[in-house]
Amino acid sequence: MRQAGATPFHQTDHSRLAGRTVLQIIPQLDAGGAERTTIDVAAALVDAGARALVASEGGRLVPELQAKGGLWLPFPAATKNPFSMVMNVRRLAALMQAEGVDLVHARSRAPAWVALGAARRLGVPFATTYHGAYAGKSSFKLRYNSVMARGDAVIANSNYTAGLIRGLYPQADARIRVIHRGTDFRRFTPEAVEPERVRKLRQSWGAAPDERIVLLPGRLTGWKGQRVLIEAARLMRDRGLTGALFALVGDPQGRAAYVKELEAQIAAAKLEGVARILPHCADMPAAYMAAACVVVPSTEPEAFGRVAVEAQAVGVPVVVSDLGAVPETVLAPPDAPLSEATGWRVAAGDPVALAKAIAEALTMGATARDAMALRARAHVRRNFSLEKMCGETLDVYERLLGGRTG
Repeated sequence: MRQAGATPFHQTDHSRLAGRTVLQIIPQLDAGGAERTTIDVAAALVDAGARALVASEGGRLVPELQAKGGLWLPFPAATKNPFSMVMNVRRLAALMQAEGVDLVHARSRAPAWVALGAARRLGVPFATTYHGAYAGKSSFKLRYNSVMARGDAVIANSNYTAGLIRGLYPQADARIRVIHRGTDFRRFTPEAVEPERVRKLRQSWGAAPDERIVLLPGRLTGWKGQRVLIEAARLMRDRGLTGALFALVGDPQGRAAYVKELEAQIAAAKLEGVARILPHCADMPAAYMAAACVVVPSTEPEAFGRVAVEAQAVGVPVVVSDLGAVPETVLAPPDAPLSEATGWRVAAGDPVALAKAIAEALTMGATARDAMALRARAHVRRNFSLEKMCGETLDVYERLLGGRTG
């Protein structure tokens, strides 16, 4: 029970935003974490009675934004040309003035510079969100990235990301707010996934009815850890594992050379039919339900860890690398007792440790597996819900607008 006078994690009533106009700016509204969050927050604003505007160059999510009551404003937000960005400050300021924008929220660096200039011209609050850890340590890159730390509120998508911001831009410390990315648990729940969807997906992957799937979902790029999983699969096969399919599911995004490298590694290990590279999957709830274990063996830090949250939400055992923000989403020793664990954490880049954890996940008894699933689902629902993320974001908006009249 919450103690009297304590502050809840977010307010449920955001009526003070009614009639306000909030503009989010992002390069494009295509599929991605930042883009999906933009749509979710826009829908929450509309539910609160506010006007939700999004300035972008368009994208596949525009119809969904409009269906949820948001308004799309065509704007060249993706340009990184310095001259165009300078011109866009005046253009965006005029657009914001015409629309009566009360607050602007930038979700990417190039449009953030434009939004900062426009917000300062008009005297309206300026918020930013770090959706990832930006690369680059040169003085030019640090200055370019610094716009994301100049918001009146600086939202970080994890404690890990917040720590990076504090290290690089300590002057932003008092303005940082950690708001973990939210998951829609109406979609990511066992009850929402029809068995036929799972059956068809397994069939398309070439999995036998009794074959256990070890799933690594994510774009095909070196730091996502596909090579580590293939080596772990070889170790497990050599130790007698049978009846398992290691599914590397993701979009290569033009990385043909890396795909060939993975195929060569699979062939050299004689894992054809055991480890399989599969295309991007549009039905991730069904993909998780098809899996006996989900792995996130990243070799570089993740800024959040969406896959681990979604997999836990449907009750599938997860094994993750113990670096970046992913440990924030998975309870495991030494940060939690074994009796409270919701998955396994292993050293990044260590196929031996990864193989051991996967083997433990695959050999769990039904009672232990069900107990972990219940803990995992309760954990992510408590901490990483879509409602929590949207509520906390709207809290930030209300605080920034607190001293302004409508």
